[in-house]
Amino acid sequence: MTTQIPKYLFAIFVFLLHYASFAQQIQTIAFYNVENLFDTIDGTNDDAEFLPSAESKWDAPKYEAKLVHIRQVMAELNMPMVLGVCEIENRMVLEDVIGQDKRYGIVHYESPDARGIDAAMLYRKDLLRLKASGKIRFTLPGDSIPTSRDIVWAKYQYKKEYLYVMVNHWPSRRGGADESAARRLMAAQMATNFIDSIQKNEPNAKIILMGDLNDYPQDAAPQLIASKLTPQITKASGQFGGSYNYKNEWDVLDHIFASANAINGKLQVQTGSGKIHDFPYLLTEYKGQTVPNRTYAGPKYLGGYSDHLPVSIQVILHP
Repeated sequence: MTTQIPKYLFAIFVFLLHYASFAQQIQTIAFYNVENLFDTIDGTNDDAEFLPSAESKWDAPKYEAKLVHIRQVMAELNMPMVLGVCEIENRMVLEDVIGQDKRYGIVHYESPDARGIDAAMLYRKDLLRLKASGKIRFTLPGDSIPTSRDIVWAKYQYKKEYLYVMVNHWPSRRGGADESAARRLMAAQMATNFIDSIQKNEPNAKIILMGDLNDYPQDAAPQLIASKLTPQITKASGQFGGSYNYKNEWDVLDHIFASANAINGKLQVQTGSGKIHDFPYLLTEYKGQTVPNRTYAGPKYLGGYSDHLPVSIQVILHP
């Protein structure tokens, strides 16, 4: 004997399936300094530190372990809609990260950085349509030609809305924070010039700026960005008060900012969702202190993940 489903129950089931396919989604936009993701091939850049013949003995098993670690973080972040990354050597290493996952596309440009490390982003092709991309290249104070890492940007479309994402890796604090501040101010100025151009020509477009800015929220260069966009990552975004640990002190080097109009519309940044992620495997103990579980300490291989923690915001995609 067969049992027939009552027509009204069948109708409800079909409706729920239909509704679920059009329900809003919560997605993640994240940034992660992955700490020296180099391949094992001797390239034209200064990559001698990360080769099988180097003191670090950077070989295929270590490279594969690094890829597995990054994929693990991506999965823990719910496979971000956009993932900005820095300290990657080239496009190939990103292709190796995504592997057979056909959902992801890559935005990457080779920068003039001497070590050959670049900023880039992965994006979900099943959620966003890439409309345009490019790089912002500039000459730092004291240099005669561009030597810094480019700011990489992409313009995405969701429904009838447009989203610009900018990925940054600003000049380091090498030589002293005060002595190097002008170099980061130059990067911030170039970023704000681009933001001004978008807001003038496409006032309805939403903007997200992310990156390892090598400056703390209270420093002048991030404050320049904060005059245009709203900071989403603060010391309160994580339990340790930062995304990076220097001499046993935590602070925020990894930032996400969003334009004021990003909290409205079909693609909507969730207010207060900024987070510094401290998954247990991303941390370790060193001399009694909790610190990031990094890949190397100098030439010594530690087998960890990165010297930075990933940061993220939540985005609601409305049907």
